[in-house]
Amino acid sequence: MLRNIAVRDYMATNLVTFTPETGVFDAIRQLLKHKITGAPVLENGKLVGSFSEMDCLHVVLDAAYHEQMGGKVGEYMNRNLVTVSPDDSIIEVAERFQKSLLRHFPVVEDGKLIGLISRVDVLRALVSLY
Repeated sequence: MLRNIAVRDYMATNLVTFTPETGVFDAIRQLLKHKITGAPVLENGKLVGSFSEMDCLHVVLDAAYHEQMGGKVGEYMNRNLVTVSPDDSIIEVAERFQKSLLRHFPVVEDGKLIGLISRVDVLRALVSLY
């Protein structure tokens, strides 16, 4: 039954996003405010990266070791994106999560960001059946 559930059925579509020019402290405040672990980074509407709590740790370490406070999201974001299709099954995505340290994947259709699927979304799909 899970194999028949598509990513589009459980992905988040009301997304917090950043640009490479967003200040890191503004981005961190948004992550905390919305209680999320990361967000896509868009430039001119195109997905160019992801800024996550792991990237925020680099900001902390730069502040501590190099006395370098602040910066832009573009300096810290992850540019090596792993994306999924809205038509992928929840099972396929669960397998990808199992092999990855990432907590969410951008959902891309026809080259455009349309959502985000997280580990929690996969769990919601599971319990919806029982």
